[in-house]
This record gives sequence, structure tokens and C-alpha cells, in this order.
Amino acid sequence: MRAHRAPGAVSGHLAVANALADAARTATLAWFRRPALSADSKESDRFDPVTEGDRAAEDAMRDLLARLRPQDGILGEERGSSQGSSGLTWILDPIDGTRGFLSGTPTWGVLIALADSQGPFLGIIDQPYIGERFTGAPGLAEVSGPMGTAALATRAARPLSEAIIFTTFPEVGTPAEAEAFHRLAGQCRLLRYGMDCYAYALLAAGQIDLVVEAGLQTYDIAAPIAVIEAAGGIVTDWTGGPAHQGGRVIAAANATIHAEALKLLSLAGEP
Repeated sequence: MRAHRAPGAVSGHLAVANALADAARTATLAWFRRPALSADSKESDRFDPVTEGDRAAEDAMRDLLARLRPQDGILGEERGSSQGSSGLTWILDPIDGTRGFLSGTPTWGVLIALADSQGPFLGIIDQPYIGERFTGAPGLAEVSGPMGTAALATRAARPLSEAIIFTTFPEVGTPAEAEAFHRLAGQCRLLRYGMDCYAYALLAAGQIDLVVEAGLQTYDIAAPIAVIEAAGGIVTDWTGGPAHQGGRVIAAANATIHAEALKLLSLAGEP
């Protein structure tokens, strides 16, 4: 085991991660459901929003890391990357689901992950408005919130015909990706849209079976990988390879349903 993944080191990492999540809660809730909230678009040809809440949350987390972990690298959605000397990188998505944040729905979240050269090994999915925090790390998989603290564990294997599947956007990605996704979703019992990172939290909590998306960035998926794997699930790309860099991603509750879903997704061809 690498030293930074040992129990003592993980405890220290978790203290920092929770401090980051606390700071982001304060920063995001200062803007959530406020009449003064507005958004800019990061793209000229489509609406890709960023708000004051996104920027404030990432700035608050970066300020903390500058004080607590100046030797670590940072990759953030809004402020880019900075190199460190420790071999560790904090991956920050200050508001995953900015469209939901703008709309007032409580399904957006703050994503915080810590990664080494092998990928993310610690993650937090935090929903500030509800007050739920889903945490995954070596030896730890738990959710804390209004109903107390409980262990996270993904669902046991079941046929696709009994599965619940989520994705954020109905179009999923390219036409070929959408066709592959809907081929899979058509075999499932229930399909739901629009939950952003909260869908991954529900998978880790044992509520659903699959989350399938395309066009993701590293900061979209790093924290969900750590949380879901700690809870017993699997996260890969659509070929079964690593999903650390984003792109086409499938998160599955168990190996059985993951293998069944991959057979249908693989028909999408090369991205």
C-alpha cells in the first residue's frame, strides 16, 4: 500500500477534504436560490453556465489548500490546474450541476477528490442544501446527513430488466452514443434524467443500478469513482477501461450488471 493510502495518512486527507467541503457549502449556499444569482456561458455556441457560486466555492477551496496542503497539485473546473510536488492532486468541481443550481433544484453537488498516479482514491460528493455528504476512501464508505450517518453499499446483482438507470441529458452525447445508451436503457425497468452528480451518490447508497454518461471531464467523475468504488461498485469507460480522464463513463452497482451493460454500450464504436 502506498504511504498516502495508509490509514493514518487517509485520516489526514479526510480532515482536509471535509474542511474543503465545509468551505464550499458556505460559498455555494450564499448564492443558491438567491434572486441576484446570474450566469455566464463558457461556450459561445451553447449554454454552458458558470455562476458566482461556482467561482466562490472553488476560490474558497483553493485558499484552504494553499494554507493546508501547499505541496499538493490542484485541478479545478473553473480555475484550471496547478502543479504540486507531493504526487497528489486535489480535483475540484465546485458545483457539479450548475444548470440545477440555477434552477433551484437540490441535485447539484460539490465534488472533491484526491488522486495519485493510479487515480482517485478519496472522494466526497456533497449536497449543501440537503446537508448530505457521501464519502469514499480506503476503508471508508459512508453518508452523513439529516438522517444521521450510515454505511454506503451498492446494490446486489439483478437482471437488467429490474435495473434503474440514470443519465443527465436525454441526448447523452453524439448520435451514436445516444443510440447505444437508449439500447441499454430500453432493457432496464426505469430510466431517469437530470440528476448530475447526485445520481452517482444514489448508486453508492444502493438506490439505483447504473449511471451512464458521455463527454465527461476528469473533475466530473474523479470523486464519484472514489465514492462508488469504496461502496463496492465499479466505474469504467464504455470499453471497461479506466474512466479517470472522463469521456464515456459507466458506473455500475456490481460486476454482473456492469458486464451486461458493457455488451450493449460497446456497440457505440470509437468516440
